[in-house]
Amino acid sequence: MVITITRQYGAGGSEVARLTAERLGWTLVDNAFVDEVARRAGVPAEVVLATEERAPSLKERLMRALASASPEVFVPSAAPAEADEERLVRVTERVISEAAEAGRVVLVGRGAQFVLASAAPEGALHACVVAPRGIRVATIMKRESLGAAEAEALMSRTDADRDRYVRRWYQRDRQDPANYHLVVNTGWLGYEGAAELIVGAARRKGWD
Repeated sequence: MVITITRQYGAGGSEVARLTAERLGWTLVDNAFVDEVARRAGVPAEVVLATEERAPSLKERLMRALASASPEVFVPSAAPAEADEERLVRVTERVISEAAEAGRVVLVGRGAQFVLASAAPEGALHACVVAPRGIRVATIMKRESLGAAEAEALMSRTDADRDRYVRRWYQRDRQDPANYHLVVNTGWLGYEGAAELIVGAARRKGWD
């Protein structure tokens, strides 16, 4: 039994996931993804984060980090940086699969829905958290202390990077609602209401 949460940036997906996990009494795996993958790969957490929310300097940072990593994850500097990134993606997939095998877990981001799409079709509930653009911009402005233009640019860039991550590694369209059992709009439902719908869907499957 696993719930995956995919989210538009600024829509409150992490908060919805937290509320969902609390109400079900399940384990929340959000930023723990990054920490666990970084620990196993022997690289800084920000390098792992950048594989989904890509920074322009990812390749350079990745190569520097891997140069000081443990021998089992080291790739010689002559190898393409993409090979090093793929190594991190595969470690991420193992972390996701292990968490799902443990069960009663809410997984946020990192392409978890697509990693588990065929592995656990009957034991997984996939939800996508969305919100109107204006609401997301306002949320980001407040959270990040940014102006409207900066917040909108950050939102667009982050969503585009997450879309590219899924498209590159899983050949799927992250924005396609057909990939999810539920699409919840926090602009209309609020975080609490969105979590209630996800929890209700899980309980209808006997997952309480």
